[in-house]
Amino acid sequence: MEVLALYLPQYHPIPENDEWWGPGFTEWTNVTKARPLFAGHVQPHLPSDLGLYDLRVPEVREAQADLARNAGITGFCYWHYWFAGKRLLERPFDEVVASGSPDFPFCVAWANQSWSGIWHGAPDRILMEQTYPGPEDDRAHFESLLPALRDERYVRIGGRPLLFVYQPGDLPDPARFVETWQAMAVDAGLGGLYLVACLGESSYRSQVADGFDAGVLFRYPFTRTTTVKVRDRLMARGLARGPKRFPYPDVLADPPADFTGPIIPAVYPNWDNTPRSGRGGLVATGSTPGRFGAHVRRGLERAAALPDGEQLLVIKAWNEWAEGNYLEPDREVGAARLDALRFELVRAGYLAR
Repeated sequence: MEVLALYLPQYHPIPENDEWWGPGFTEWTNVTKARPLFAGHVQPHLPSDLGLYDLRVPEVREAQADLARNAGITGFCYWHYWFAGKRLLERPFDEVVASGSPDFPFCVAWANQSWSGIWHGAPDRILMEQTYPGPEDDRAHFESLLPALRDERYVRIGGRPLLFVYQPGDLPDPARFVETWQAMAVDAGLGGLYLVACLGESSYRSQVADGFDAGVLFRYPFTRTTTVKVRDRLMARGLARGPKRFPYPDVLADPPADFTGPIIPAVYPNWDNTPRSGRGGLVATGSTPGRFGAHVRRGLERAAALPDGEQLLVIKAWNEWAEGNYLEPDREVGAARLDALRFELVRAGYLAR
């Protein structure tokens, strides 16, 4: 059983963010300025063990790998940003590949959407547009990833390097993308790729026809109730103020019936993106390490039903702090989420006590 945690590299300054948001901007900028917006709302969420780290520091990356390994996570899945030859936030991953450290498995997820100002409460502001120039760009993109794909630490499913595509429906021709990238991987001696389409955040449902090996279901950990719908109507009439709140359910929901083919389950520790979006944000209420553990339990059951050698659980995410969506220890519950994950992996027999 592979247990992969999505990993956000937005914890070091880059020239583009300095230009857009001011010198020194990182994910911590929004995290630390967050404030409670309703009774019982806990903000800011702040890290404990690792502090407000900088991912340019190798010791931080080592400490993260140690925490993840001890909890039973088998690898990090780094968000990867490629815009027609332009890369962003690439330094931490490049240093992991070049240095050979930490000695911890990894793969990548191509976040192939345009960057907007959503990280700073300006979702309509386009900062970096995603475009698809054609075959030459595909080749340059693939070759930029080739050193990582050849790394012995890179996660492989059935002997093939694992690659996620966040918005497959945005590709001009998803089937052509799959065919092109598989051919390049075979030519490079990799035996092909294990390509996973991220589902649930768009209407895309064609991963089987387009040739993806599997889909992974990303879906907010929300369940709507009559109370929530009433509050939404009041907010629309200006009689209530955001953010919108949804209860974190006791059990992970099953995929919708129209999802076909192998579907990799994904679990969310929590959700609260008000550090980014303020009163326009969404909050999962009632999230606890115990409820997260119950989601992990159901996710492991669903992952176990996948074909042998392709059993995989994705955790979204390791460190998306400005979305309240993280496993790293915080000042409220310490390492309890990591402990809950480990408990469920031991309980299912995937990890020794």
